[in-house]
Amino acid sequence: QVQLVESGGGLVQAGGSLRLSCAASGRTFNIYAMNWFRQAPGKEREFVASINWSGGNIVYADSVKGRFTISRDNAKNTVYLQMNSLKPEDTAVYYCNALIVGLSYWGQGTQVTVSS
Repeated sequence: QVQLVESGGGLVQAGGSLRLSCAASGRTFNIYAMNWFRQAPGKEREFVASINWSGGNIVYADSVKGRFTISRDNAKNTVYLQMNSLKPEDTAVYYCNALIVGLSYWGQGTQVTVSS
């Protein structure tokens, strides 16, 4: 089992920044990648960014490239999402996701609201 706890969400004006954190606990040694997803009201959950736990391979959704940065601290079992130049369309609940072979774990989500 892997437990994920997100933090760092909040209300920010357009153009502002937030940093989300996702702390993993439990059988973290089996994690091979961690991802951020988001879900806006009335929309499907969408991929935001991914980082390979061992090699640091990073992928971003086109909608956040150049504005968001995913990073990890293996010693703290924590993944971060630095979000800059936020737009109202970035408003969503942001979820952390951990991948183990054959399994996928989710956090409870953290709300990010960007006002115009």
